[in-house]
Amino acid sequence: MSLKLLTLKPGNKVPNKIISFSLLIGSLFTIMKAGVIYDFSKNDNLDGWYVVDDGVMGGRSQGKLQIENNDTGLFSGRISIENYGGFSSIRYYTKNIKVKKNKYITMVVKGDNKYYQLRIKSSRNERYVYSYKFFAKNGWQEVRIPLASMEPSFRGRKMNMKNFNKKYITEIGFLIGNKVAEDFELRIRSIFLEEGE
Repeated sequence: MSLKLLTLKPGNKVPNKIISFSLLIGSLFTIMKAGVIYDFSKNDNLDGWYVVDDGVMGGRSQGKLQIENNDTGLFSGRISIENYGGFSSIRYYTKNIKVKKNKYITMVVKGDNKYYQLRIKSSRNERYVYSYKFFAKNGWQEVRIPLASMEPSFRGRKMNMKNFNKKYITEIGFLIGNKVAEDFELRIRSIFLEEGE
């Protein structure tokens, strides 16, 4: 199967390129009812997404974000632990998304049997993030994360603050940093909010 790729690397701007629309495979009805944060099957470019590698600290890791098969975001690259590096991340600046009664962030992802972090912010002015570490197996899965379990941290260090209890989400992202040199691939179909049971 041939792939149509739109690639985003650090410092690059995304061209306005039309990509044909395709439906999300699986869990479509659930996602339509929930609060969608991002759905790669319904976006024809990577506007709003940014790649942040450890190069900002002198490291040599390299990550990139691509659109694959018109319905999947592929976050991939190589982690290097040279020069005190060791991480790569992608970030998406959302509009102010009201949390309301939603208690969970659910992701449809396919990983490579590695650990990743989901990271969110409630304000662009915040220097810290709320994060949750999850295991992305080599197969499509829904990962459901309680918002109240997301811990505040700054540069990898946990802060003496309460877990996420805010009214808005303004940024969402993924980070890999397992303190080893490794290649990685994380495929993302969609990210959405769900109410509690």
